[in-house]
Amino acid sequence: MTEGAGIRTGDSRTAGEPPDDLSAAEVGMWQAFRNGSVLDLSSGDTVVDDPHGGHPWGADRTVRARIVCWLLLDGPPALAGRVSSLKLTGVQISGTLDLAGGTVEPYVELKGCRFENEILLPEAHFTTVRMVDCSVPRLEAARVHTEGDLHLPRCRFHNGVRLTDAHIGTDLLLNQAVVYRDRRGRSLVGDGMNVGQDLQAEMLESHGELSLRGATIGVSLSLRGSRLANPYGRLALNAPQLTVGRTLYLTPAGVWNPIMTSGTTPARGTRIQRFECEGGIRLDDGRFGDAVDLERARLTFTDDQELSLRRVQTPELRFLGDRPERGKVVLSGAKVVNLMDRAGSWPGPGNLHMGGFGYENLVPQGPFPPAQRLAWVAAATAEYSPEPYERLAAVLRNSGEDEDAREVLLAKQRRRRETLPPAAKLWGYVQDWTVAYGYRPGRAAVWMAVLWAASSVAFAHASHPPLNSGAHPPWNPSLFALDLLLPVIDLGQVGFWQLRGGWQWLAAAIIMLGWILATTVAAGATRTLRRS
Repeated sequence: MTEGAGIRTGDSRTAGEPPDDLSAAEVGMWQAFRNGSVLDLSSGDTVVDDPHGGHPWGADRTVRARIVCWLLLDGPPALAGRVSSLKLTGVQISGTLDLAGGTVEPYVELKGCRFENEILLPEAHFTTVRMVDCSVPRLEAARVHTEGDLHLPRCRFHNGVRLTDAHIGTDLLLNQAVVYRDRRGRSLVGDGMNVGQDLQAEMLESHGELSLRGATIGVSLSLRGSRLANPYGRLALNAPQLTVGRTLYLTPAGVWNPIMTSGTTPARGTRIQRFECEGGIRLDDGRFGDAVDLERARLTFTDDQELSLRRVQTPELRFLGDRPERGKVVLSGAKVVNLMDRAGSWPGPGNLHMGGFGYENLVPQGPFPPAQRLAWVAAATAEYSPEPYERLAAVLRNSGEDEDAREVLLAKQRRRRETLPPAAKLWGYVQDWTVAYGYRPGRAAVWMAVLWAASSVAFAHASHPPLNSGAHPPWNPSLFALDLLLPVIDLGQVGFWQLRGGWQWLAAAIIMLGWILATTVAAGATRTLRRS
């Protein structure tokens, strides 16, 4: 391999001495590799040493990529009592670092380094790789395999990162990284990626589409404080069929000490950076073991963009961000146990879709009165659909809010009424005005009392010859009216008197109205007793 690299080694390879024709920086790297120590070529000037700045680094800080590959794939043995490893700080690597298909056993740690060309790691195998605050034109690492961590915090990738079908044994860290789009408009592509534990991309800057289609994260996926923007396409985060063992965090991060606050919710009083997204978010068919957390998230959409949570399944959805001014929120077919939300987080009418959205408990954060909850349902149903109303009523009833549940069902009937033909609509108004479709039984009891009083006065002037001139009770118009009005109960008046003409029709009408009103009152009493 060394001969292919154009390096004359002589007999020094056997002795563990550096080969001929290495630069001074490469000789230092060779010796540090055998010793397991750090080669630090930084100058001490923070401006000069900035790998993302424009200050040139000379030959005294430059090593060739092929020498780095040689050390990692077929390097010299470690010194006695040492473990060989590649640890570089403030080093410029010229050429293309190509480890595709290789197996790298030494530990790799690069800090503040600058790469002239892309890094190629497809199907390579590593133990642990740590690249911190490095400048990289592009990282191509499809199907890369690490037994331990892959750390890329504070790195800057100018033409994207590809981690398609990668397998990360423990954690993948992208905290404070900056990733620009590739020629296809994608910043980071992790489709089919498998991360054994956490994927932390806190305060990440993504300029393009961040794609995690079909990825699997063993524990949590944290995008706390990240800023995703894709002005070139519809989606800023494209992650359908994403599986996360615990929680997806699209929440704020503490900016004063991101290392200390990483993986935690910032304490009160901490200066924070919100999660911000300019572009659509797609999480369709995702599975989340604990929660999807959108607390204080700031979403900016165009009219044709959306937050899509179609068929998502999670025990808890924390919809606690700012209301999107434009675009849509789609929850069609999603299933959650607890819906934690704020009244001011949901979009307005026409921009919320909840067909088939199932939830078992409502946990509002802050005031969310029934009238606003009804407006929330109405906003999700541009055309009448009974399912959202029935779902909300069932959840309220199960939580003991029976009165609110009846108001929801009453609102459902009123919304349905608007879809009916004129005759049915008129009958609906009559039912609403008289007995509120049966959902306000107290109103029916009042109508019964009014009807009883009016009919008592009327029957006091009615002709009422007895059916049998023999034994009969004395005529009592009030008892007679009540006997007609109350179904089933016999007060001993109706069967003894004969009414003719209009009085007969009045008696029949009272009987029918009595059945309707008494049934409504009985239904309300039954609900009250069941609730008690």
